[in-house]
Amino acid sequence: MTTQTADARALRDAFGAFPTGVTVVTARDQAGAPIGFTANSFTSVSLDPPLLLVCLAKTSRNFATMTGAASFAINVLSETQKDVSNTFARPVEDRFSAVKWEPGEAGSPIFSEVAAWFECAMEQVIEAGDHVILMGRITSFGNSGLNGLGYARGGYFTPILASKAVSAAAEGNIELGAVLERDGEILLLGDEVLALPDCDGREGSPTDILCDYLEQLTGLSVTIGFLYSVYEGKSDGKQHIVYRAFASDGEPRNGRFLKPDALSKARFKTSSTADIVARFAAESQLGNFGVYFGDETVGTVRSVPAKVART
Repeated sequence: MTTQTADARALRDAFGAFPTGVTVVTARDQAGAPIGFTANSFTSVSLDPPLLLVCLAKTSRNFATMTGAASFAINVLSETQKDVSNTFARPVEDRFSAVKWEPGEAGSPIFSEVAAWFECAMEQVIEAGDHVILMGRITSFGNSGLNGLGYARGGYFTPILASKAVSAAAEGNIELGAVLERDGEILLLGDEVLALPDCDGREGSPTDILCDYLEQLTGLSVTIGFLYSVYEGKSDGKQHIVYRAFASDGEPRNGRFLKPDALSKARFKTSSTADIVARFAAESQLGNFGVYFGDETVGTVRSVPAKVART
């Protein structure tokens, strides 16, 4: 474990290891126009009285309006609302035209198809370093029952989608694999013929099993990220579950870290491996990752945008 006290980016990355939900905070400015911004620094505080909080950067263009607002709303985005998150994370002028919404009882915009929403009276604005904490007293709320959109390590994820994929794969013979990355490179095994690291699945948590295998293989600390590919191998009869994973610094005990975009002429163990490496190279350049579902030759990539602005 490394201790870093001065590197703000490294600290942000460490905070990013904690998965959160994604919300859009809304209010009205003094002229009555709706304002809103994406935030994942949101949490419940108390049931009695009903309180919640969200953090706001002092550099935010919404700072003056939000700290002076008498009320605001929290829209907890559902797993189909990644586009909404991206819209409200960017300096788009007419962002409210891109989403269906209605004013709450106090006037703050409440979005359609969210997982839940909370309208609040401003209880307190608390100084907190380069941020402030907006403490809200909940005056009304709604819960749709939809699953929420998740966010961690710079990417969105949908928990229910991942769990369904693992459950489906568990009905067959499972092989767990990883795109183990570090500084834009991925770990590949072999010399003339390259392969991604993989291991047989067994009873237990797939991510724990894969993490243990990767750490024993490389001698490095490994963090398992999000689902990357789920496909049926027609040639071997196995269900393959591939995750993105992240390795610590150091020389790996086995394998080499290589730049994926420099491997167009490399030989791979299987065509599926070649496809995964090529897709990862392309998605890394775009900064827009996805999850593949299908078999060795035909499938669908569900887009998972990789960035969301922090307030």
